[in-house]
Amino acid sequence: MRKLHTKRYQKQVPGHHIQVDVKFLTFKGKRGEKVRRFQFTAIDDATRVRALKIYEKHTQASAIDFIDHIIEKFPFRIREVRTDNGHEFQAKFHWHVEDVGIRHAYIKRGTPQLNGKVERSHRSDQQEFYQLLSYKGDVDLEAKLDEWERFYNFARPHGAHNGQTPYEALRDKLQ
Repeated sequence: MRKLHTKRYQKQVPGHHIQVDVKFLTFKGKRGEKVRRFQFTAIDDATRVRALKIYEKHTQASAIDFIDHIIEKFPFRIREVRTDNGHEFQAKFHWHVEDVGIRHAYIKRGTPQLNGKVERSHRSDQQEFYQLLSYKGDVDLEAKLDEWERFYNFARPHGAHNGQTPYEALRDKLQ
């Protein structure tokens, strides 16, 4: 089997490329039942600034709501959103993104490494957040996820930025 080599890149302009993906979550509910939730994640290629939001459904409607959420949340204009080919990112989502003036690009099927920054951030979520989390309901989960997002963006040193946080990297790029 041939090993694929991916050329690493990083855009210099915040908002030029935003990688979006979904992390599937399974928790144990109060009565021991399985509770499925979906963490939608957006990460800016240039700064690693992220936005996270939990949804009960893995649908285009959730994906559209999430795009509207990140347009409001990110402190810069978004030029392009890059996603995999999941059902949540198909026609309705695609045209919504284009209609709000953002280019939508799909990565090549079977190449998650092309959205490597969001994939890697999901690994950090698992190792640094979910592994330590006890599920006590959706309200608690959303509050803790907001806290984790703030920590990730404003306090957590990032190797790609020589120990700077994503917002410190953003500040430097905007100067």
